[in-house]
Amino acid sequence: MKKNKELDKEDLRAEYKRSDFPTGFVRGKYAERLRKASNIVVLKPEVAQVFPNEDAVNNALLSLIELAKKSTRLTKRSSGSPEKRVSR
Repeated sequence: MKKNKELDKEDLRAEYKRSDFPTGFVRGKYAERLRKASNIVVLKPEVAQVFPNEDAVNNALLSLIELAKKSTRLTKRSSGSPEKRVSR
């Protein structure tokens, strides 16, 4: 399929000037919105060396969550019946 070169030239210019953008440029204009909408997590280099891929990270975190759930169930038990406690 043959492209129409004249049409391509009208759509985009090779170079833009600052005057083409009257409001100016703002660095990081969409950074906060992207951060909120994204689920990307950046690991520290020390952590990334331990885990070879995303499956290893996910398995480690899931096992940590499971362990945390088990340990919090144990702490919810009372230390004794109310009759045995000494009131002061």
